[in-house]
Amino acid sequence: MKRVNVKAILADADLRRKLMVSTIQATQAREGIETTAEQADRAYYVVKEGEKGAFFGLERFKGGKRGEPDRRHEMFVCALKPDAQNLRLDVPRRDFSVIDGSPLAYDRVGLLAPIFRENAPAERSSEAYQGVITGEDDPYIRCHWEITPRRSERPWKTLHKGGGFSRFYYDSELVIDWSERAQTEFHRLRDSSIYFKRGLTWPRRTQKGFNLRRLPEGCVFSDKGPSVFFNAVEMEDFFLGVANSILAEFIMRALMSFGSWELTVIRRFPLALGTAQQRKAISDLAVRIHDTKATWDQGNEVSTKFVVPWILWNGFGPALDSFSSRLDRVLKHENVADDAIQRDFAELDDNVFRLYGMPAPARSVVEASLPERTPELIWPQMEGKTSDQKRMEHVWRLLSYAVKRVIEADDDGIVPFKAVNGEPRLVERVRHELAELFPGRDASQVEVEIVNELNQTVKGYRRSASLDAWLDNAFFEYHCGLYKNRPIFWHIASAQGTARFAFGALVHYHRFDKNRLAKLRATYLRDAIEEFRREAGLADKAGATAARLEWQAKLEEAQALDLMLQAIQEGHREGIEGGERDYRILTPWKTPEDRPKGWDPDLDDGVKVNIEPLQKAGVLRVVKVI
Repeated sequence: MKRVNVKAILADADLRRKLMVSTIQATQAREGIETTAEQADRAYYVVKEGEKGAFFGLERFKGGKRGEPDRRHEMFVCALKPDAQNLRLDVPRRDFSVIDGSPLAYDRVGLLAPIFRENAPAERSSEAYQGVITGEDDPYIRCHWEITPRRSERPWKTLHKGGGFSRFYYDSELVIDWSERAQTEFHRLRDSSIYFKRGLTWPRRTQKGFNLRRLPEGCVFSDKGPSVFFNAVEMEDFFLGVANSILAEFIMRALMSFGSWELTVIRRFPLALGTAQQRKAISDLAVRIHDTKATWDQGNEVSTKFVVPWILWNGFGPALDSFSSRLDRVLKHENVADDAIQRDFAELDDNVFRLYGMPAPARSVVEASLPERTPELIWPQMEGKTSDQKRMEHVWRLLSYAVKRVIEADDDGIVPFKAVNGEPRLVERVRHELAELFPGRDASQVEVEIVNELNQTVKGYRRSASLDAWLDNAFFEYHCGLYKNRPIFWHIASAQGTARFAFGALVHYHRFDKNRLAKLRATYLRDAIEEFRREAGLADKAGATAARLEWQAKLEEAQALDLMLQAIQEGHREGIEGGERDYRILTPWKTPEDRPKGWDPDLDDGVKVNIEPLQKAGVLRVVKVI
């Protein structure tokens, strides 16, 4: 006996129509009237679809501008004529039931209704979830560079929580505490089995439009970054392409509510499947765009995929080429990649319009009705930047990487700006790194070429006349911005802003514990203080008053810094709890008994609370970090 797939029959979106047409034919046959399928179908349309609602586009005749009269009453009469196509829109009532419950402009109903009628919703082939609802972020969410697995006592997992605008690919900088305590006290997990799977995710709220991107395996997602999962990778890639298209955004805007891309937007999205060839074409384009952006991200210092800055990539010219030539090639590569991505994106849009059988006139309506879309770029963080700004960004990224190499290779993670404690100056060590990064080139010439770039006037970048000046006055501020105000290399200095400082050192946050702070004071700063005292004495003996006063000022400045570092080291407090002269590490989620006594930071508590005592004490080169 042949088995009937009832589920498949009921899933047919046009089932009601088919049943009604066959019923009409059977009823007419009983009356002795022979009725064709076409006649029965027409009868169904008259009964079920023929009744229409009329909408009048009269807003533009409201008047008021430049004394223009209100002509709405006049144009309403004109709209009653049979051929008033530009004034009146007649929409079959049946079309409204297709997208029932969605706030929708009347002029879109006629375009969208057939799409919803003819295609099953995406929830038939996928599962979408809202994700973990987090409480207060500070106790349990960090940027991935804040914590280090070697010293962490908590299990941290990558967290997708919305984030910046980026279609197809997004590297989340966040991690979430996944310990049993956090899950019990902080998170509302929903079903724990929905996490750590490969899927697709999107920001629930964004000003730039819908943007779907891949959710890698092993990640957690939140209510602000919902996710959708398909049983097959092929369907996942296919939907990644379809959902990022201009037609998909037009459709989704009919489903969104209060400016938010909620789960219903994905669940109710009418997903056309087309042919296997159509699905493959869209999937291939989506994967190619994703992979191009993911590969580019390997040059981004704060990315989890980071390898080396773009300027050091192979293929950007011969190793002995000038620095300027390499910069030119990097910029050209980016422009070529942008052009390729945008061609792929345009082709993807074409394929999606064909998939849904959308004719050219209807496509024009769709494109005209949407706000200007954010362009698809290989480096979305630099959207809107000029070539000069991008060029300077590459220079600063290279120098940032050189500093990173210096600090991470240092024995104690303390690198002085001046030669103290038997260690060379920071600038000398950066020069050594540049020589290593450009083998075969004259190191002095490389520095000259870099300084020539630094000395240009470019909006958003501090002009520097030398490598020393950039390290003294630009690096830490730039590092704070690049690392989202959660810096891991701290510039401790005896003067803030751009004033010359008597003593300065970069310290590695991951290693700057109570022993390192003690060493900074007792060794590095003490050596500098003794040098200033000695030089002041020698100048005094030589009768060099101006030199003596200069060395004496440096001595007093270094001593003042030492006093502030001592206050931090001891956890000194004056005045109210948490006030500007409270130099303790104040972790709000810990009881006073559990907070560290003096300078003894817990890396798992994050940069924000651990850097605050130094900021209050005024020992950081940048006045305001957080």
